[in-house]
Amino acid sequence: MRELIKTDKTIPFMKLRVPTWIFSGLLVIASIVSLSINQLNWGLDFTGGTIIEVGYAQNADLPAIRDTLDANGFSGAVVQNFGTQQDVLIRLEPQEGVKAQEIGNQILELLRAESSSTVDMRRIEFVGPNVGDELTEQGGLAMLTALVCILLYIAVRFEWRLAVGAVGALAHDVIITLGLFSILGLEFDLTVLAALLAVIGYSINDTVVVCDRIRENFRKFRKGSSEEIIDGALTDTMSRTVITSLTTILVLLALFFLGGALIHGFATALLFGVIIGTYSSVYVASSLALALGISREDLMPPEVEKEGEDLEPMP
Repeated sequence: MRELIKTDKTIPFMKLRVPTWIFSGLLVIASIVSLSINQLNWGLDFTGGTIIEVGYAQNADLPAIRDTLDANGFSGAVVQNFGTQQDVLIRLEPQEGVKAQEIGNQILELLRAESSSTVDMRRIEFVGPNVGDELTEQGGLAMLTALVCILLYIAVRFEWRLAVGAVGALAHDVIITLGLFSILGLEFDLTVLAALLAVIGYSINDTVVVCDRIRENFRKFRKGSSEEIIDGALTDTMSRTVITSLTTILVLLALFFLGGALIHGFATALLFGVIIGTYSSVYVASSLALALGISREDLMPPEVEKEGEDLEPMP
């Protein structure tokens, strides 16, 4: 093993662990409070409702469509383009005692009466509240299962302190991302749930790289405190982390600004999740492992008895 030599290039990340803990703690508390009070703005995928797709011969005037629906008792309808400027997707909250086909016919008559352009019905879909409840339950189980599987993998692959740090960072990312949607009142649908699962995968990939370098440095250097070795590992992986995050963020910015309303929530969740996931890989996962007392002895491979050594006789 070599001796750890500190240089000016080593970034002292762990010196800022206490301020970052306070910062992360405030974000998590604010997210939990908002989720408790405001909750999430569930989309129709979870609450149930009617989805109607209509096609116009010319570009559709979305504000005029919203005003027409509001004036005729369909307030709160979500109206957005679907694919082209001529295709319109209308999403309505569930209405008791009214069939989806009847609602679709009413809306089609209203739109034809208010528009000089030809309006055609493309499709009508109804999502019942029972299906919405099932999706909510299955979505929560999907995230919980992902976190448990990651905890088991990291514990077997590395060491339990690093596993706790990695899963703590993932929980940190998910809670704060959910808090963002709760505070801003953004709609939470299946695309956002998919984005959250993608954030978990992205964040754990970054965390595994950091954990692997931490283990390698603990085995490589015979001197140096745990804090210094972790700082060295984070510095070694920083260029890779920055390049990966920036290239991913560039793609997500294109989706956020140019992807349209249908994937706006998906792009928002991924964009924020990648940023907070990069931060947590450095300041949450590593600092939590350090707080749990990780040391060189925890990561050294077990000694293997060499061939030819005398064995104790069997009793």
